[in-house]
Amino acid sequence: MRWSQLFIPTLREDPADAEVASHKLLLRAGYIRQLAAGVYSYLYLGQRSALKIMQIIREEMDRIGAQEFYLPAIQPGELWKATGRWDEMAATMFQLKDHSGRDLCLGMTHEEVMTDIARHELRSYRQLPQIWYQIQVKFRDEARPKSGLMRLRQFLMKDSYSFDLDEAGLDTSYKKHYDAYCRIFTRCGLDYKIVEAYSGAMGGSQSHEFMVVSPAGEDQVATCVKECGYAANLEKARARVQPVKDDEGDRSPEVFPTPNVRTIEELVAFTGVKPEFLMKALVYVLPAADKREQKDQMVLALLRGDHQLNEAKLADALGGVTSRPAHPEEIRRQFGAEPGFLGPLGQKGIRLLVDEALRGRRNLITGANRNDHHVRHVTPEKDFTGEYHDLRLVADGDPCARCGRPLTVASAIELGHIFKLGRRYAEALGARVLDRDGREVTLVMGSYGIGVERILTAAVEQHHDQDGIKLPRSIAPFEVVVTPTNLNQAPIRQAAEQLYAELRQQGLDVLYDDRDERAGVKFKDADLIGVPLRLTLGKKTAQGLVELGQRSTGERADARISEAVGLVRSRYCG
Repeated sequence: MRWSQLFIPTLREDPADAEVASHKLLLRAGYIRQLAAGVYSYLYLGQRSALKIMQIIREEMDRIGAQEFYLPAIQPGELWKATGRWDEMAATMFQLKDHSGRDLCLGMTHEEVMTDIARHELRSYRQLPQIWYQIQVKFRDEARPKSGLMRLRQFLMKDSYSFDLDEAGLDTSYKKHYDAYCRIFTRCGLDYKIVEAYSGAMGGSQSHEFMVVSPAGEDQVATCVKECGYAANLEKARARVQPVKDDEGDRSPEVFPTPNVRTIEELVAFTGVKPEFLMKALVYVLPAADKREQKDQMVLALLRGDHQLNEAKLADALGGVTSRPAHPEEIRRQFGAEPGFLGPLGQKGIRLLVDEALRGRRNLITGANRNDHHVRHVTPEKDFTGEYHDLRLVADGDPCARCGRPLTVASAIELGHIFKLGRRYAEALGARVLDRDGREVTLVMGSYGIGVERILTAAVEQHHDQDGIKLPRSIAPFEVVVTPTNLNQAPIRQAAEQLYAELRQQGLDVLYDDRDERAGVKFKDADLIGVPLRLTLGKKTAQGLVELGQRSTGERADARISEAVGLVRSRYCG
């Protein structure tokens, strides 16, 4: 393509509202333009890169026997109500009504729609396994869209779904996707990590996320610095607890005054006791299972004073149901005290969850359920009983759950997420087949997603410098740019035209910068948009030479014009 005929609106300065590097550079390089908060238009260069990413995804999905579908973005509410996700996802789902008053939504994902097809079309084990996928626009009513293409309200996603007869079949389908994802992200030129993940509203028995560690990321991952193999999303991560030596003795609880001492920090300063000898109490409300009864359940979560609650783990402990923090008036009504003075002693009618780090501890300090008072010498199991769960948010430096060496917590960008869904959706929607013995069994499902924009974003975050984007060749909008420094000189112009024609004949994506611009402008633009290889024709053209410059390394070398195309094909674009 000839640059003079293309729309590539490059910018010299960073946009004022852009925060992370990928957002700044994708705007400056003319890949994207913002239409509204979390809604972007993909211009010519952005669309070319997106199409290349999607082609890689298609090739690897087809390689594992997946079949491509294309499903409606607008979906009937009845399907989501049947699986229980209509209310569960209401806060982030675009829900609407048609002219007849029927509930509809814009699809965030397509588990329900794919399962609906399966329940009507699959009848026998002979039709299994099935893997169906699509690359489709998705919608999420994101409250705080930010960071360019990282957190969007409209986005492109590859979502695939496996249908198997049993768990052994699901294991096989899951492994196929796991391996396919590794090939996809490797081909896209990404340095990624695979981490254990929290399934959240998707449900299921197992899930993994594919992450790129980056300060621009909005997720966090914990990885073992000694690379024992352990890596997990912070929502899922587990760690060993450093042992603490408690005061000995079988003491009785003792209430003492703590005027205006509400926080752990204030209690440490007031008592002189380290936070690991304190016990914090957090109150949540679990919505009633039957809305007609309207009997919400109060939940008290207890943790060590220096630990933070992991709300994803709390949801797991509550059977996958999302709770909410209790309101101050609810707390006062239940405990007879203000937040900051709460504890487990004497509580009835509430569910008490205790973090594993408190198991076996003795003589701790906690709230007395009385304003301006705490109680010391509280020992779990002796003075109160509760359910033990891992509720703690892992912190940087905690001992690895596998080897005991320090964990590192870092920000990361999620590229893809795979789930073993099990029978949740098939059971809810009645997707069943006959097995080999003629018995009706419920299908076992998996769900697997990849964010197209997130691949592009992560690639820019990993591959850029002060001059612009340095995309891997596999997903760059063009592989080669031919840059004549002076088109008014016939030998330079003729050599450029010749190289352009020959490179195209070789099937390469080549951009010919035929603009009437200064050489410096052309060089800056080529660096900004991230073309991996530049062929520069200038003063040495009279000697039959062309300069080959690699964007990723900055290396430059002269080559004979007559040999340049073969060299490009064999060494740089082979």
